[in-house]
Amino acid sequence: MAAARVLLAVVARSVAEVEDQVSLPQLRVLVMIATRGPLNLSAVADALAVHPSNATRTVERLVSAGFVDRRDAADDRRNVRLTLTKKGQRLVDSVFEHRRSAIEQVVERMPEHRRRALPGAFESFADAAGEAREDHFGAMYWTH
Repeated sequence: MAAARVLLAVVARSVAEVEDQVSLPQLRVLVMIATRGPLNLSAVADALAVHPSNATRTVERLVSAGFVDRRDAADDRRNVRLTLTKKGQRLVDSVFEHRRSAIEQVVERMPEHRRRALPGAFESFADAAGEAREDHFGAMYWTH
């Protein structure tokens, strides 16, 4: 549980860095689009476990703020395709970079033999939870 508290603190600090720009549900939508690729409103509502009208309002705020682009899907005009704008991608990148940096600072203080096992353990943990694969851990210099 101690490791979970540390990771939660890292996440909380990264969210605090952008809370003046987006709410937590809005950040969740941005991260979902960044990690899963283009989504539609139904997928957003399902992932957030909210009514579609709540998802629509959340996405509308992101579109208005310039973080998300909403377009009709090419194959079905009744469906919309949500993608990140450059501004949205920059915000998500800054959150991920903050998390990466904070985790790296902790990991640097670990013994090297424990450090080497960490990326595989994190990937297994994420796989078991059904999370989409990201290469954020593989990009950290401490994995080499």
